[in-house]
Formats: sequence, structure tokens, C-alpha cells
Amino acid sequence: MTLIRVGLVGASLSRGWAVRAHLPALTALPEFAVTAVAASTLDSARRTAAAYGVPLAFGDADELARHPDVDLVTVAVRVPAHRAVVRSALAAGKHVYCEWPLAIGPAEARELADLAGGAGVVHAVGLQGLHSPAARFVRDLIAAGRIGEIWSVAVIFAAPGALGGDRIPRAQAWAADAAAGVDLLSVSGAHILATLADLVGEPREITAIVANTTARATIAENGEPVRVGRVNQVVIGGVLAGGGVLSVAVQGGTPGGAAGFLLRILGRAGSLTITPAQPGGSVQIADWSVLLADGDGVPEPLPVPEDYRTVPAGIPAGPPANVAALYREIARAVEEQRPAHPDFGTAVRYHRLVEQIRRAADSGARVAL
Repeated sequence: MTLIRVGLVGASLSRGWAVRAHLPALTALPEFAVTAVAASTLDSARRTAAAYGVPLAFGDADELARHPDVDLVTVAVRVPAHRAVVRSALAAGKHVYCEWPLAIGPAEARELADLAGGAGVVHAVGLQGLHSPAARFVRDLIAAGRIGEIWSVAVIFAAPGALGGDRIPRAQAWAADAAAGVDLLSVSGAHILATLADLVGEPREITAIVANTTARATIAENGEPVRVGRVNQVVIGGVLAGGGVLSVAVQGGTPGGAAGFLLRILGRAGSLTITPAQPGGSVQIADWSVLLADGDGVPEPLPVPEDYRTVPAGIPAGPPANVAALYREIARAVEEQRPAHPDFGTAVRYHRLVEQIRRAADSGARVAL
């Protein structure tokens, strides 16, 4: 397999996701080499490059995208900057991995998907839950009929305080504005719905309540007041294509020690109860603990078989693991000259679904999808 040289945009040591997920994933995968990083300043990029032994550092994403030693551009910057960086990468003829959300709204996502389709490159969006080993295992259990016809699917995700609480770290204050395109519906809600769709199919109709219960918050470091425009409580009800009932609740502002999720799938012949294997994990990131109850039996642990894991054993659980699995999907797509899954077209579908949920909440009506 040809080595894929990665340029990572948004690689600041002081801000999170690229360092928490992408760099640990990439450095453990032999198919990839990180050859360049870019950050908001050249000094910041140089510090990251020095820490990880990356040859090239840039203070400008356009320069990184144009460099001949970059084959794939990973976009891990704030969502309002995604469009510009993705466009630069596509204009340079580079493959692109963009974090979720792809864009601010479905129209912008559609624009990027059309550009990517015309560029003849592999493009992927960071809905990494689709490559979770546990999610694929549960999907296969359901497909094999282990719990029979699906009657209901219910999820509660208690998101930690920074996601919807009334104390916001300074580094995340930018996302308090609704125009930033980041809230518990567009991020956590979409991740949950995408992962669930792979298990039990997509809803055919929905209802929703979307609310903001913390219109004012403070900056955690100094108590400075900040106006909050994003939603922090989401309740989605729906009917699946197969007739089962869906309910998803995303609760923002949860104390850190109580964060986590509960997923219960009830079928005619049994049920699955799923929780994070590590405290506080979210659906798309955490390893899963799976309990299976056959009929009226007592729920028993069902370990995820090792052959569902597609990444080296040395990659730690948590953020790097499923991101690494998605990178492996990108490598296969490049080698086989086919689209990656999930690609920008998938992103458009979930951007549209998020907007349909908002409309359902605004109207109070049941919306057919």
C-alpha cells in the first residue's frame, strides 16, 4: 500500500482534538506519515511539529495544501473555517478528511460535496462512530436476528458541562454563538443518529424538542459573562423505517463525573443494553460494554470479538481508536480508487437531517423524512 502523507490543519498543542485524536492515530498507522502541520500561528505549528517530529510547519493552511509532500489534508479547525480549508485542499487536488460538522448548514455542505465530487479525490467526514468495532458488532448481532424484530431504540447521552453548561472554557467560547454551527444537536445529536442508522436504519419520521436552558454563561477561567445562542437540550422522537420507535435525549451541562451514555435496543426476542466501557465516553468515541438478554433471561456481558478491531492493538481506547479506523478506511479507498465511507455526501445527508429536526422542533409537528 502506498504511503499517504498527511498535512494536519488545526494542530495546536494547546487545543485539543488534533492532538487528542488525530496525531496518536496517525503515528500508529504504517499507511500514513504526518509530513506537515498548520496552526493559527507559525510559532504554534512549529511547537507541534517539534513535539511530534513533523518535518513541515505552516501558519497558513493554503501553503500546507499546496505543498508537494502532502497527499491528504486533515481539517481539524473550528467549523466556521472548514469551508475555506476544504476548498483550498480540493483546489490543490488533495484528498480530504474533514471533521464533523463538515460545514455550517446543508447548503454549504452541499457546495463542498459537489466540489469534492468534481475534484476526483477521496473525501471523508469525521463521523467515526460508523467505524466503531462495537457498533459494527452490534449491527451484525441485530442483522443476525439475535434480538428479533426491533420494537424500540432509546439513547440518553449526558454531555459534560462544557457542552451546554453555564461555565464555558475560554477556548470554547467561540462556539457559544449559534452562527458557529456547533451545538449539541449538530454535533452530539448527529453523531448519535449516524451511528444508530448503521445499527437499526434511519428514521422515516421525527418529532423534536430543541431548547437552550443556559442563555447566559460565564467563562470558566475568569467569570466573564457570555451570551449563549446554541441549544443545550435535545429530545428527538421518531419511527424507524422498519416500524420501531426511536427516542434520543441529549442533555447538556452534565457534571463531568456523571457524563456518559445509555443505549437500549429492545426486540421481540431480547434486548441489548450498551454503555461506555470508559467513564464519560460518548457513543462515537468510547469502546462499548454490551449486555445481551435473550427473551426473559438475565442480561449477560457480550465481549466484542477482537476481529472487529481494524487498527493496531497499541492504539489506546477513546478518541484515537475510531479515528484511526476511519483513516484506515480512507487508505483502502485511496488504494482501491473508490469513495470513502462516510464521505461528504453522507455529511450532506446528516446536515439535512439536523435541519429537519430543527424544523420539527420549531413547528411542533411530526415531520416525514
